[in-house]
Amino acid sequence: MRYVRIVDNIAEGITRDSTPDLGDGYKGTTDLDQADAILVRASSLHETAFPDGLRCIARSGAGFNNIPIEECARRGIVVFNAPGGNSNAVKELVVGQIMANSRGTREGIQWVLDHADDPDVAKGAEKAKKAYVGHEAIGRKAGVIGTGAVGSKVANALVALGMDVHGYDPYISVQHAYELSHDVIRDASLEEACRDAEYLTLHVPSKEDTIKMISTEQLSLLKPGAMLINYARDTIVDEEAVAAALESGQLSLFITDFATPGVMKMKNTIVTPHMGACTKEAEENCAHMVLGEAKDYLEHGIIRNSVNYPDCDMGVCTSAGRVAVLHANVPNMIGQITAVLAAHDENITRMRNEAKGEHAYTLVDLDEPLEQATIDELRAIPHVYRVRVVKPAGMAGGLGTAAE
Repeated sequence: MRYVRIVDNIAEGITRDSTPDLGDGYKGTTDLDQADAILVRASSLHETAFPDGLRCIARSGAGFNNIPIEECARRGIVVFNAPGGNSNAVKELVVGQIMANSRGTREGIQWVLDHADDPDVAKGAEKAKKAYVGHEAIGRKAGVIGTGAVGSKVANALVALGMDVHGYDPYISVQHAYELSHDVIRDASLEEACRDAEYLTLHVPSKEDTIKMISTEQLSLLKPGAMLINYARDTIVDEEAVAAALESGQLSLFITDFATPGVMKMKNTIVTPHMGACTKEAEENCAHMVLGEAKDYLEHGIIRNSVNYPDCDMGVCTSAGRVAVLHANVPNMIGQITAVLAAHDENITRMRNEAKGEHAYTLVDLDEPLEQATIDELRAIPHVYRVRVVKPAGMAGGLGTAAE
């Protein structure tokens, strides 16, 4: 039996106070020390003391700044997320904000509310509507910064609505490149995407090279009176620069999902309470996605969509044993691993090694089960974080999760 500690209310039927049906061989637990996996959404785990038996953390969503991913990597704890699981929810809200707020809709609604008790409100509304004349979005330039899971959907939707869409993403994956409409103009630089744009919408993760990537220089390139939309991360924009652009009129409106103290002081700003991904469908998509990732890892050693380890998939193990070695990305690791196996007459039937930054993952299929002495020698190799022996499905005896 494997145990999953559910930290947050993740989705309907998957809550911290329930014992959800996670499938055969799994149970929810409230005891962290018992957990093989943690399922988390918004709670911070930075102060959590992880037990030695914890093998993975599944973040039900795309962001992962609530998890100490580097500490986890060095302890051999694989952290998964759900890129794209909530992308449609965010897309719908972003596109809706662009359409509604090009028309003075918010101000018009407020006028009606302010005159709710006026018996002649209908006549007054006919006169007042002239003050809220907006413009149509069709044909206008929209810059989409980041064309991954969310950005590609936003770009495609805006193209379908008849807008002149420019996308910028120097790290676009092959998958998202195929998904992006051929009508989206792919700019080679951030400056090209910003130049003369009347709408700029942000869809990049918060990393060292994206923090404050939208600042005075980029905002000055927009068409005067442009709209800025940020449903990515609060750190992507330079708040002082945005506030100055709103004051000068270079920006007519800033729409953001992040209610920071600085944002709350800005004029002409619409702030939503980090609700871009808040739909039942998105919650369920993300929950089932990361549960599947965690199960594949626990049962087969497969890594997909990890934020601190590389993807590595050798499918379901059909040999007598599979060993997973989580280690630093340093020279001669493969040589040392294979030397230990050879010294114990272990025959390798398949092997794969992948690296991601400072960390790496080696998966090996063997035609005989490993002895404990071999496992101990693998663990003793310098820079090895963790050794897991994955017991093939349906095989009795041998070393299973107890050997991890």
